[in-house]
Amino acid sequence: MGYLQVITSIDSPDAADRIGRALVEQRLAACFQVVGPIRSTYRWNGEIEQSDEWLCLAKTTSERVADLIAELAAAHPYETPEIIATPIVSGHVDYLDWITAETAPSIRS
Repeated sequence: MGYLQVITSIDSPDAADRIGRALVEQRLAACFQVVGPIRSTYRWNGEIEQSDEWLCLAKTTSERVADLIAELAAAHPYETPEIIATPIVSGHVDYLDWITAETAPSIRS
């Protein structure tokens, strides 16, 4: 079992809350944290842009990351959203076990 932190940035706290809630409800993320606002500077369509964004951090497992990325990309308002997954190489065992439990697909009868 591997663990990952998936990062994205988004243009409003309401959008972040909406996406985070959906990912946790679908058990694709154990938790979804929102930090911000942050100030981003980037090049887009040949121009240097600056904007306020909110940084979002989702914790998931290697088994659920592909579905999380697909759902995040579909729900994200940006044309080309930042979605980056980085491995969690170590952590508190109880916390990692919690991620496993909270991202396990629910059994439906």
